Amino acid sequence: MTILVLSSLLIIGLVLLLAEVLFVPGTTVVGIFGMVVSLAGVAYAFLSFDSEIAWWITSIAVILNLAAIVYGFNSGVWDRFSLKSAMEGGAFDGRTDALQVGMPGKAISDLKPIGKASFGEVIYEVKSENGFIPVETEVTIIKIENNKILVK
Repeated sequence: MTILVLSSLLIIGLVLLLAEVLFVPGTTVVGIFGMVVSLAGVAYAFLSFDSEIAWWITSIAVILNLAAIVYGFNSGVWDRFSLKSAMEGGAFDGRTDALQVGMPGKAISDLKPIGKASFGEVIYEVKSENGFIPVETEVTIIKIENNKILVK
């Protein structure tokens, strides 16, 4: 009966530790509970067996638990949770490089004071200098700053 209880504690602790590493990484609750159960198994070994056998059981438990942790890090489980792509755009990504102050365009939506205007074939979000500008009105760029286009 003692061996059954001891092996159950150690196996449950190992399974919980593996579950932490493989299935629920980052929560640490399952992993901590697995370590506590494993330590309870080691304590039970020291209470139930003489110290030489208990130290052997402790050594085996430590080796298996460390092997589970190393396996978890080397298995690529963490790759599912890591970012693999980089952001291409940004606040100043060159969208307005083709525009120049004084360039004419046409409002394709009402500017109240923000709306859309086309310059050439491209549509941009613009802000009017003087509030409301109705749709289909000719507009002119008066200022370009940090991807913000001010028109009149």
